Amino acid sequence: MDSIKQGANYVSESVQQALHGSKKEANKDIAKDSDAPIGTRASAAKDAVKDKAHENKHDAKAEAHKQEI
Repeated sequence: MDSIKQGANYVSESVQQALHGSKKEANKDIAKDSDAPIGTRASAAKDAVKDKAHENKHDAKAEAHKQEI
């Protein structure tokens, strides 16, 4: 039963990792857009850094859950 829970946690963390990875890429594109206002670009760059940190955190958690299966 515990391995089922760990498997579900692994899937959940993997989905979160993918979500933050997608958001990071979208924010990177906005930050690179020379037509966007500087405030928008700066905010997007800051958000991309946060999303990268969340992506790495969820990757580590997913790997830990995978090892517990």
